[in-house]
Amino acid sequence: MKKSAPAKKPAVKAKNSRAVIKKLIVRLKAQRFAVIASLLLAVVSVALTLLIPVLVGRGIDCITEAGRVDFSALRPSLIGVGVCAALAAASNYLMGLVNNRITYGIVRSLRSEAFSHIQRMPLSALDPRPVGETVSRLIADADQLADGLLLGFSQLFTGVMTIIGTLAFMLSINPLIAAAVVLLSPLSLLMASFIAKRTYRNFLD
Repeated sequence: MKKSAPAKKPAVKAKNSRAVIKKLIVRLKAQRFAVIASLLLAVVSVALTLLIPVLVGRGIDCITEAGRVDFSALRPSLIGVGVCAALAAASNYLMGLVNNRITYGIVRSLRSEAFSHIQRMPLSALDPRPVGETVSRLIADADQLADGLLLGFSQLFTGVMTIIGTLAFMLSINPLIAAAVVLLSPLSLLMASFIAKRTYRNFLD
């Protein structure tokens, strides 16, 4: 019977993780407008960032050889690159502000509820626990949650939109190459996983 106890720990941990994620999703619903704004800003930022190489390519096409540059056709591309870079930087800045507001709004509500819960708890439940443990949960754990949420919002939305936007630009330029990338990318991940699993034992020593 004692040997079967450790096997339950991963299941319990997974169940707790799912419960925490559900609670975070419920709290995100209260800030759904800020989440939508962050998502839209991520779309704008990624679209402008991906448009810059396209404009640079068009500008390079205006240079036929040394001393022969079509400046009248090159000028719009240069202006477009500058405008896209400025708007992308502004979008990233605004997205950071929105993500900070979402993250620290959630953490603030969690801390307020935690303080209210502690005030209602009986002393018999608080006395057996060290004071440092309670303070750590209210301060250190909340800060770690804030860092995780902020990193998740900053990278998740931008990463997903970058993948979708890159595929969209590739399909608009050359559908054949886009199809090859879509088919070969999972294959490369499988090969990397296969090689890593087979060579892992060689690095144990």
